[in-house]
Amino acid sequence: MYRIILLLTILSTVLISCSTDTKKQASEQPNILFIFTDDHARQSIGAYGSIINETPNLDRLAEGGMIFRNAAVTNSICGPSRAVILTGKHSHINGFMRNEGKDFDGAQQTFPKLLQQAGYETALFGKWHLGSEPTGFNDWKVVPGQGNYYNPNFITPDGNEQIEGYITDVVTDLTIDWLKNKRDTDKPFMMMTQHKAPHRRWLPAGRHLTMYDDITIPEPPTLFDDYSNRNRGAAEQEMEIARHMDPYDLKLIDDLDTTAEYYNPWKMGAWDRMTEEQRKVWDEAYDLKNEKFLKEQKQMSEKEIIQWKYQRYIKDYLRCIASVDENIGRLLDYLDESGLAENTIVIYSSDQGFYLGEHGWFDKRWMYEESLSAPLIIKWPGVTAPGSENADLVQNLDYAETFLDMAGVDIPGDMQGKSLVPLLKGDKGEFRDAIFYHYYEYPSWHMVTRHFGVKNERFKLIYYYLNDEWELFDLKQDAQEMYNLYNAPGYEPIVSDMKVKLKELAVHYQDSIAISYL
Repeated sequence: MYRIILLLTILSTVLISCSTDTKKQASEQPNILFIFTDDHARQSIGAYGSIINETPNLDRLAEGGMIFRNAAVTNSICGPSRAVILTGKHSHINGFMRNEGKDFDGAQQTFPKLLQQAGYETALFGKWHLGSEPTGFNDWKVVPGQGNYYNPNFITPDGNEQIEGYITDVVTDLTIDWLKNKRDTDKPFMMMTQHKAPHRRWLPAGRHLTMYDDITIPEPPTLFDDYSNRNRGAAEQEMEIARHMDPYDLKLIDDLDTTAEYYNPWKMGAWDRMTEEQRKVWDEAYDLKNEKFLKEQKQMSEKEIIQWKYQRYIKDYLRCIASVDENIGRLLDYLDESGLAENTIVIYSSDQGFYLGEHGWFDKRWMYEESLSAPLIIKWPGVTAPGSENADLVQNLDYAETFLDMAGVDIPGDMQGKSLVPLLKGDKGEFRDAIFYHYYEYPSWHMVTRHFGVKNERFKLIYYYLNDEWELFDLKQDAQEMYNLYNAPGYEPIVSDMKVKLKELAVHYQDSIAISYL
């Protein structure tokens, strides 16, 4: 009997010790807050050198951590970018290549599931845009499809609900409420706060509707690009401010205007959601401005009309960004006030870049810099030097591996990216000498033809395989990518070397479509 009691005592001590060690390990694992927006161009962030707006809270985040100057995506479109981030795999491997088509396979391996297995509590609030319901999250509320700016609907594990308010505020409210009242405080957390803003149709919050009214936003130098010396698809796209922005984009009509020439019942779901008070504030902000334009447009030149459209578009876009920045400030303040800031890594990014009038465009999709590039700012207290910068060629392909590495979780061998943790710790060794890109969604919205390509520190080679056209750009000499050097004398060795690298990456990432053309 004595021996049995002694054995039980020892076993009990071991179990208590293991439990204590597990809790200690969990407490030492950092919390992860991933703040994600839709279509946020980094040229509209102060820390990235914006000359058109100010973002004090994003700048505050950058000052406290590391800003990545060369972050890019693998496929510049909303849903596929999200799938790449979740899986750490290119679109052709994770199966989600286009926004339209089959839903994301939620049964596959994702980094939230792996973090759950390692003791993390995971949550997701906001935009999902992958068709299937989220998996790998202890708690979630996501908007259906693109979601609504005003009084949004949410899909939840317990059914659907509508929440009154402006969507960026609402998603932040949900995040703070979960952090404050609903999470298991004995576990580290991984929170994904994913905003709709600043996605088309750029409906600002009521408090920002007159922001920028008294100024003229500087025009990009390529606003009136004629697309000469580029692939023919550059002129055949459907994303020009001049020709393809409709009256809904420009706030000249709305969902309630059933008598308008452009009225389309399929566009219902934006303005008709507003409360009477929200609608009153909206009308007071836009009615007089619209009346003035509609009265004067017959006397305006084609160039003047394009300039007016640009100002309307860019101001609404930046007004949406203002709300994002305010709400990032709210989250940072809560982390400070609650004592969570010391052990919480904060990451800010977006699903891709966006055109803010460059080349006369809005939207994304191209491998050109404005849409290929994404903002990436990471604050890791006690690990990453405040105010630091990085210029390595990183991609959203690396996010899953980075989150796992931050948490001390083994990175699966079938993931295709690389952890950014060494860079965040100040490693100066070579990270990656080139990145691979592949866009698939054609024919579809905006009619950007399919293409894949490779980019290194200086050059970019793109192949439009349906048109059998190549482009080569020298990013050092031609940052705006206006001159295709593919057939230029003297660049033959560079073209040859870039093609070798392109095929090497296509093989490495197992892209059978790209391999078949090379």
